[in-house]
Amino acid sequence: MRVYFDFASTLCYVAHRVFGAMAEELAGLGVTLDWVPLDLADLLGWPRGVEVAAERLANAERVAAEHGVEVRPLRVWPDSRDANAAALILARGQHADAYRERVFSAAFEERRALDAPRAVETFARDLGVALEPRALARARDELEFRTRIAAEEDVTGVPTLMLGDFPFGGIQSRETTRLVLERWVRTRTRL
Repeated sequence: MRVYFDFASTLCYVAHRVFGAMAEELAGLGVTLDWVPLDLADLLGWPRGVEVAAERLANAERVAAEHGVEVRPLRVWPDSRDANAAALILARGQHADAYRERVFSAAFEERRALDAPRAVETFARDLGVALEPRALARARDELEFRTRIAAEEDVTGVPTLMLGDFPFGGIQSRETTRLVLERWVRTRTRL
């Protein structure tokens, strides 16, 4: 099941923590998450490098508190394209989960800037992976393409779980998420 995300999003950090805590429940349902990055700033026409609106910060703080995830939202929306593009490069390899954890931890726990020079290369190097500049440039093109596909799938924010063709946006309670996924699994089984 695809999960659209952007490393700059506090709500995606919360989803990453919540879905991680739900790993056994998800496995029990036969659900495997395929984390697919997109460029939320491009998707929604948000400017990069400017302060996030106060109501968005307050919402992120409220959602994090509801889920018991301690996090301070990023006050300025960074340019997360390279971090997201690198996730595409590593998506199918052995480092995909570790890279996602590394970048979310760097941004939201260590407060390291996602768009600092060579930050993404450093995050990958922390895992023993070297990113080639040309591969990163191609992955940025792919990120732009995948963002357009997400828009065509009616994705209007992140995180978004794709239940087949239906976008299920936001991060819901564990119970609600489990119930929705149970129903989705039952429906798919009947098809």
